[in-house]
Amino acid sequence: MASVLIIDDEPNIRRMVGALLGSEGFEVREAPDGATGVTRATESEPDLVLLDLMIPGLLDGMAVLERLRAAYPDLPVVMMSGRAGLADAVKATRLGAVNFLEKPLSPEGVLLAINSALELRLARRERTALRADLGLAGELVGESPAMHALRAMIARVAPSDARVLITGESGTGKELVASAIHAGSPRRERPFVRVNCAAIPRDLVESEMFGHERGAFTGATDRRLGRFELAHTGTLLLDEVGDLGAEAQAKLLRAIEAKEIERVGGGTPIRVDVRIVAATNRDLERSVRDGQFREDLYFRLNVIPVSVPPLRERPSDIPALVRHFAALQRQRSGQAAPVWTDEAIQYFMRHRWPGNVRELANIVERLSILHAGAPIGLPEVRAVLPLSENGQVGLSPALPDFVQPELTLSDALDEHEKLLISRALSAANGVVAEAARRLNTDRPNLYRRMKRLGLTSLGE
Repeated sequence: MASVLIIDDEPNIRRMVGALLGSEGFEVREAPDGATGVTRATESEPDLVLLDLMIPGLLDGMAVLERLRAAYPDLPVVMMSGRAGLADAVKATRLGAVNFLEKPLSPEGVLLAINSALELRLARRERTALRADLGLAGELVGESPAMHALRAMIARVAPSDARVLITGESGTGKELVASAIHAGSPRRERPFVRVNCAAIPRDLVESEMFGHERGAFTGATDRRLGRFELAHTGTLLLDEVGDLGAEAQAKLLRAIEAKEIERVGGGTPIRVDVRIVAATNRDLERSVRDGQFREDLYFRLNVIPVSVPPLRERPSDIPALVRHFAALQRQRSGQAAPVWTDEAIQYFMRHRWPGNVRELANIVERLSILHAGAPIGLPEVRAVLPLSENGQVGLSPALPDFVQPELTLSDALDEHEKLLISRALSAANGVVAEAARRLNTDRPNLYRRMKRLGLTSLGE
């Protein structure tokens, strides 16, 4: 049963609207002024608030709206007034009201506004749960000095509308940082759209970014909105922006400078209001020097640089990360959580983690599934993270046992190539484009080698 809090100084309004909602099965509470309304909401968060704009007292409707939105960002608030003008309605909407009803109220209008607002609340909750499952909504885990510095930087950057360039190794959590920047910005209730620049075929980059009209090219059977339009009024994350080709870089630069785009096959400019956050694991300064990335685009993107530290620079965060990922796995699977011994955690802290937090998450998930409800000690961890010859945890640089005298040179080279590709895919979480970068080759070449060797990837 959904609960509705009515905040209005007119007893007749509270009584009539309360009776209407009660007959529809809602749980109704009421407050005669703003201060009481805020107190009632604090005592027990309602599912929705009906708020009069012109309530007398120290807190008017706008002040109450601001306090409720600050305390409960996902709480839908429907404003009501019989004397408000267009400017008031616009201001209330900007402060976060989901609807504005004019008095005298009609039963149909009230029920329609309430049901629409409750659907919005449900969608917000589902979005939050989905983002948590995807690892995008959780807090930045860790109390190391590096993580405190990163959180402080996000807090300074997020409220502005400046473009941000997030740099860091693969698997460090750049997308999570981008999500935190969006969540702390005035655009938090607007779309957060991500595009993986490395995963788009070069001949489809323009269509993916800017959309296309029906019939613009073979296979374009319908109009399609690009990522810029989908992110309008919100934030657009250009993930792996360093992988864009020269032509795509030029068109991206124009879109950023002009704040407008054109769909493929369309001749009409479309204005877009988008905050750009870019992320890359490449050294873009070096790419600029090598002529692989446009200098003017680099300067446009790099207004505020944010660097995400690799996991090996914050080993003190590993125990908290292990608990965090184990708890997520328990929520997803319902299996009993394993018991992590101190020896296992210390062993984790000695690993170099070339795949960073993503690699740690994969290892924790694997061990949590294989040893649900059981202790995890050195033997279990060593099975997935062997000790190298130099005393550090990691894959041994020595050639594997398959290099034996009875193997031909060709077979031995194939087996060693298969091992190197498998390790790169594992460190890249199955993403072939990232594995190709680690092996200093291009994706088509890596695909051909994988096909020849009989290798597949679950990441793409």
